[in-house]
Amino acid sequence: MGRWRPPERPGSKYITPAGAARLRSELDRLWRVERPQVTQAVSEAAAQGDRSENAEYTYGKKRLREIDRRVRFLRRRLDGIVIVAEPPADAERVFFGAWVELEDEAGERREFRVVGPDEFDMDPRYLSMDAPLGKMLIGKRLDAQVAVVLPAGERLYTIVGIRYDARAP
Repeated sequence: MGRWRPPERPGSKYITPAGAARLRSELDRLWRVERPQVTQAVSEAAAQGDRSENAEYTYGKKRLREIDRRVRFLRRRLDGIVIVAEPPADAERVFFGAWVELEDEAGERREFRVVGPDEFDMDPRYLSMDAPLGKMLIGKRLDAQVAVVLPAGERLYTIVGIRYDARAP
């Protein structure tokens, strides 16, 4: 079996202003702080002599490759990204950036915010628009029902609230 893997489909290109700021901050930290520190540590380790048995040198070079890979990814991602700061014209439907309140059959309510794939880990209530539930919610109106297939079986949710604001409830 070979190492070839089919290319992954890139995530959606939309992001909130807070998500874009976080990516820029990470890029800046990696490029201006972490990479120079690791480069300095690698050059000091290289000056010690035999590099083949020098763990600091080996792991430092590995960390530099990881940093460079992430920096390349962040630069490409930030170049092609669309920052969505304004609510859509039709605020009665679920689109990117919406806070959506869902109610299940038992009457339990949960609230999610539909965000881009680069920022869903910023808050436990954030839901990627590329996730199955996120895809199902996009374009739906108030009182629409959404069926979600879970390992325990299908669960039906009703959209009971939609709002567009950046602040958390």
